[in-house]
Amino acid sequence: MSKRLTQNLNSAYIEAANRLRPSRERRRIVAYVESFDDIAFWRAILDDFEDATRYFEIKLPSRDSLGKGKRQALLNILNADQLGEAMIACVDADYDYLLRDATETSRLINHSPYVIHTFVYAIESFQCWAPSLHRAVVTATLNDRAILDYEVFMREYSQAIWPLFVWNIWCYRHDKYHHFTMMDFCGFISFRSVNTAHPEESLAQLRRRVNQKMAWLQHHFPEAKKDYGTLKQELKDMGITPDTTYLYIQGHTLFENVVMPLLEPICAQLRKEREREIKALAMHAKQRQCELSSYQHSVLPIDLVLKKNTAFRTAPQMDWVKGKIETLLQLESEKNEAKPAEAAAPTNVQHEPIK
Repeated sequence: MSKRLTQNLNSAYIEAANRLRPSRERRRIVAYVESFDDIAFWRAILDDFEDATRYFEIKLPSRDSLGKGKRQALLNILNADQLGEAMIACVDADYDYLLRDATETSRLINHSPYVIHTFVYAIESFQCWAPSLHRAVVTATLNDRAILDYEVFMREYSQAIWPLFVWNIWCYRHDKYHHFTMMDFCGFISFRSVNTAHPEESLAQLRRRVNQKMAWLQHHFPEAKKDYGTLKQELKDMGITPDTTYLYIQGHTLFENVVMPLLEPICAQLRKEREREIKALAMHAKQRQCELSSYQHSVLPIDLVLKKNTAFRTAPQMDWVKGKIETLLQLESEKNEAKPAEAAAPTNVQHEPIK
């Protein structure tokens, strides 16, 4: 092979390799997230805000260890001046959105333009968004039969826990949380199992537990009577309603102790239905075995489906998240537009002549 031909081939190879590499001409914004699970969630959101001028690089919060978590992600923002990079933190709101300015973290969450938070409690809240649950079940089972109206169930569940949820926020805002912690609250609103044939029974038991705890709280904290109603209205003004309370409870509790006990037996029932159908329609044993094997390899665990769920992008609460991102990008755009003017300013300074 001639030397010129070799050079041409090498040049073509390098050009092809360069085309395949991601462009680095756009401005990079580093987005620190809490854990591995958060990476895919925030990528699904931030994709919509990338353009020819900017891109996001999503990272775990620690640069030199496997440290994770909200606190670590926020520390990067607090130290942003020293790090010298365009960066944001994308984190779960937890209770910080609801506590307003009660703590240092809640003040940072609610006021820093460089902290993007979920508004709802956590990413699991969006993954368990009620209007998306039927599609998740279909994906997990490949069976489109609707056994339950998930939106109605989650609405009635939310209405049942709403009064106790307001009490829990009251306790946290008034430094009484050690008398009624979030873990206590989650214990009252969790299900060990849900009778999917008669879900109203599970909801009725839930209401009894809530009413019992409400009576205890009213007896022990009579001073709450004067501002409980005010707090309830304030929460509604923030966008939290009795119909959507489930989105603001602890994410792990919602996922593992409310939605999974509801969906797992439904998925098991739908898979059995599909398998019985295959067995009934198969012409012979070999076809039955092949079709059953194909079906069983195609279905997915419902918890995995929920963790990959991206239907939340149309949830009304997601508009709040997108609004905060748009505000951040507008701020960054104005800052970048101001830089050339700042750089040019010294040329207009009138110096005294050198004597």
